Amino acid sequence: MEEFIKEDFDNTTKPSTKHNNIITSYSTEKRDSFNRKYDRDYNPSKDDIESFPDLQNGPSSLIQGSPVAIHQVGIHNFRLPLKYKTRDGDSITLETKVTGSVSLAAHKKGINMSRIMRSFYEFKQDYVFDNLHQILLKYKDNLDSFDAKIGLNFSYPILKPSLRSNNSGYQYYKVTLEGDIDKIGNFNKYLHFDFVYSSACPCSFELAEHARKNRNQAAVPHSQRSVARISIKFEDIVWIEDLQELCQRALNTETQVVVKREDEMAFAELNGSYLKFVEDATRLLYEQLQEDKRVLDFRVICSHQESLHSHDAISVITAPNSKFCTNISHELWSSLIHIS
Repeated sequence: MEEFIKEDFDNTTKPSTKHNNIITSYSTEKRDSFNRKYDRDYNPSKDDIESFPDLQNGPSSLIQGSPVAIHQVGIHNFRLPLKYKTRDGDSITLETKVTGSVSLAAHKKGINMSRIMRSFYEFKQDYVFDNLHQILLKYKDNLDSFDAKIGLNFSYPILKPSLRSNNSGYQYYKVTLEGDIDKIGNFNKYLHFDFVYSSACPCSFELAEHARKNRNQAAVPHSQRSVARISIKFEDIVWIEDLQELCQRALNTETQVVVKREDEMAFAELNGSYLKFVEDATRLLYEQLQEDKRVLDFRVICSHQESLHSHDAISVITAPNSKFCTNISHELWSSLIHIS
């Protein structure tokens, strides 16, 4: 990136001050002479469109501020329905929130952001996982950039059975699919998956048992809703259903959808059987992820949103020699809330 910034800066002329303010002032008389009626019949020709002002692609003299390269510029929270393939071969269409961006060279004023959106609409009938690389290449080329990034955020439903009753309900999982491609064509894919579970405190359990046995005192150990965010780098397909099952094997106490009395009893027994501190949760997930050969790199962050304390208990762990960052921001920790 640094050599691009230097090269682009060296080849850039300094902005001219006469172009810094491109707002044209009109007198009151001039403004009042405008036609204020919307022209519903006007259909611009190709030549008309070519003549329209295009400030994003204007000369470098229009740049305001320092004429340096921008690492990423684009759109966030652009929504559209996209198709996903389920592990059992079905197709599902989900509302998806898109973050798409590209790098911007120092001599360029800006980008045509609508081109990123149009790239997605060209692939709206195709499966996202299968075409992520092509979508990135498409808008990277359309915007003449040297790298591009994409983030697709959606809520993924999986039908889950109750623990003991003959019921089932849809559990929704927060998922983000990411991809990036650099200036020499290297392509990387990532999945971020939130798993919501219950964590019963081992220490609290032992103290409650001590009070019951020694003083015949009723006591309830504390447990709380907890969230694990699994981030993986992968090449071959890793199904979202696979990640859900991996988390379930590791932690065993996923929150439930449809609950009758027999299910509530089962859940209480599960919590008693699988007591866990936040340190335990991250290590249990690490153990499962290490065994999956499709996972090239991973990070686990866990947040136990305490019912005893006024604060959360947190933990982070990564794969050996991981490229994932272990410095988690306050904003990221705060996002680990199960929002209904």
